[in-house]
Amino acid sequence: MSYRGRFAPSPTGPLHFGSLVSALASWLDARAHGGAWLVRVEDIDGPRTVPGAAEDILATLEAFGLHADEPPLCQSERTARYQEALEQLRDAGLVYPCGCTRKEISDSLLNARTRNTTLAYPGTCRNGLHGKPARAWRLRVPDGDAGRGVAGGITGDAATITFEDRWQGLQTQNLATEVGDFVLRRADDQWAYQLAVVVDDADAGITHIVRGADLMDSTARQIYLQRCLGVPTPRYLHVPVVTNGLGEKLSKQTGATALDPSRPLDALYAAAEHLKLEMSGRTQESLQAFYDAATTAWARRIETLRTITPQ
Repeated sequence: MSYRGRFAPSPTGPLHFGSLVSALASWLDARAHGGAWLVRVEDIDGPRTVPGAAEDILATLEAFGLHADEPPLCQSERTARYQEALEQLRDAGLVYPCGCTRKEISDSLLNARTRNTTLAYPGTCRNGLHGKPARAWRLRVPDGDAGRGVAGGITGDAATITFEDRWQGLQTQNLATEVGDFVLRRADDQWAYQLAVVVDDADAGITHIVRGADLMDSTARQIYLQRCLGVPTPRYLHVPVVTNGLGEKLSKQTGATALDPSRPLDALYAAAEHLKLEMSGRTQESLQAFYDAATTAWARRIETLRTITPQ
């Protein structure tokens, strides 16, 4: 299967340096593999979407020479597909309505902390709403019984998802004890990130996902959901996130400033340095020359990682 990668920004504000690192890494990985690079605007969370931000992000990517190989996709245009996926899971008996409020869930987790037990969703509505109105839809995760699973080849402890990250190495998460049944459609009728991203990646034929390590925790849930829907699991690579002076992830919420489209090379060289690419100093003074050198450097970097974390 031919390589197909993607960059999926959320239009909650202008593109900043932290997002550029992820965009550059995903673009370089696609080019190093001779594959296609797509852009998907993740505007499914209506309350957080900033008017005009999507257009600004796409214009900034173009100014930086990060050209997509296909027209950009917007999640807000794909709600019918998410509904189809939810109905597929409902027909299979894998989802259930949840009537819990955030306060009720918070109180349950607080009690769990005092008992030094799991902080995962406690499954309050697994066996019925107990007179409460339905608010959200949750995906039922395995209990962890040996041998239990769904179509897709889960073996052993069905609740434990293990995958090899191409940058971070072997990763394991127990969905039953660390996550619990997770939301696919929220109480405010917004589609949850986990469902939207899995459906979108499957429909686009994405084979490789390169993104920030802050999304590592979501990967096991997405792999399990892929298995439930019977779609392929891409290979994953999570790059180190950019942090601010306080050690917080650089984001719009922590004061990240917008990229300057008039000086793309300055930011691109800084992003390459964050990714530990050996560029032999700043000798390329055009975008094309930078990307040629950076693609070669990325291929060397990934080969080095492969020798440390063999696939």
